[in-house]
Amino acid sequence: MSTPLNIGMIGYGFMGRAHSNAYRQVSQFYKLEHRPVLKACCARNAEKIKAFADNWGYESYETDWRKLIDRKDIDVIDIGSPNNTHREIVLAAAERGKMILCEKPLAMNAAEAEEMCKAVEKAGVANMVWFNYRRVPAISLARQVVDEGRIGRPFHYRATYLQDWTIAEDVPQGGAALWRLDLAVAGSGVTGDLLAHSIDTAEWLNGPIRRVTAATETFVKERMHVETGKKQSVGIDDACMFLAVFANGSMGTFESTRYARGRKNYNTFELNGERGSVFFDLEDPHILQYFKHADPKTGAKIESHLTGWQRINVTNFEHPYMDKWWVPGCTIGYEHTFTNALADFLIGLQTGKPAQPDFRSGLRTQKVCDAVLASGKSGRWVDIE
Repeated sequence: MSTPLNIGMIGYGFMGRAHSNAYRQVSQFYKLEHRPVLKACCARNAEKIKAFADNWGYESYETDWRKLIDRKDIDVIDIGSPNNTHREIVLAAAERGKMILCEKPLAMNAAEAEEMCKAVEKAGVANMVWFNYRRVPAISLARQVVDEGRIGRPFHYRATYLQDWTIAEDVPQGGAALWRLDLAVAGSGVTGDLLAHSIDTAEWLNGPIRRVTAATETFVKERMHVETGKKQSVGIDDACMFLAVFANGSMGTFESTRYARGRKNYNTFELNGERGSVFFDLEDPHILQYFKHADPKTGAKIESHLTGWQRINVTNFEHPYMDKWWVPGCTIGYEHTFTNALADFLIGLQTGKPAQPDFRSGLRTQKVCDAVLASGKSGRWVDIE
C-alpha cells in the first residue's frame, strides 16, 4: 500500500499543467512507495485557479500561497509561478518543513539561490529543480555513454537553444502570459529561460564550467507593458552567445535567441572527445547520434570502413526510463520527462539518496548564468567559483 503525498501546486500556466500531469501519471507507470495526491493548487485569480483545479482534479484551491503553505494537509510545495516569486515562497515553505520542487531558473540571481539553498538545507527538506531535459531518455543515454568512457578525453561542447516567438515588435511585455519579457519578473531573458537548460545539461554531461565570456543583445528596445499600457524599455536579453572553458580543459560554445525565424524549440548539444562524439536535437527527441572512433576499453581505433555517425533509436527497454513506458519503437514525448523527473524525486524519498538536480545544483547553474550576464555587460572573461 502506497503512502499518500499531498501536493500543493502554485501556478496554473504552462508548467502548472506539465507538473500536474506528472503527478497524475507517475503512479500509473512507476511502482513507488509514495502516491501523489492533488490536494490543492494556488493562484491569485480565483476564477482561473478554480477552473484549473476542476480540470486537473485538485481537491481544493487557494488564492494566497501563504495559506497554502500554512496548511497542515500539504506535504509538498511545487513552485510553477514566475521567477520573482521563487525566493519568498521557498523560504516560507522550508521554514514550515515542506518538501519543495521549483521550476527553473531557481532564482532571480545567485545571491537569492544561495539563500534558498541554505534554507532548505537547514530545514532538511527534500528539494529538486525541474530541469526536465535530464530525463529525456536520449539525453540520459548520452550521460551513460560519457560515464562509460566512450567519449574519452573531451575537447569541445557546443549547444544551441533557439526560438522565434518574440520577433514581432508589437508583442507586449509583462502580465500572466508574457512575464518572461519583463526583467523585474523574469530576472533575465534567454539566459535564465533557455540557456539555464543548456548549462545544466552541459555541466551534467561534461562537468563544471570555470570561465565564460559573453555577448548579449536586445533587438527590440521598447515594448508596451501589459499592466501599464505604456511603452517601456526592455531590460531582458533577447539573444546571448558565450564561450566557456570547462574544468576538464574542454572548450564550449553556447548560443540562444528568441529571434531565430522558424525555430520553435530548437535545443541541441554536441560533445566531441578523443574516442567519440554524441549529438542530440530536442526536435528529434528519441534519437541520440553517436560516433565511435575507438574502443572505450582498449583504445583500439575502429576500422575506418566501419566508422560513421550512428542514429540510436532510444526506445528499447534497456535505455534509460524506457522500461516504464511502451514497447520498443514507440516514442515518448515532452510531458513524460516531467513524469520521469518526478519518479526520480519520489524514488529519492524512499531510498534516502536525493534526486538531482537539487537546489545546490540549481545554484551552480545560477552562478554560471550570472557570470554570463556580467560578461555580457563588461565584455570580459568572468571566472566562476
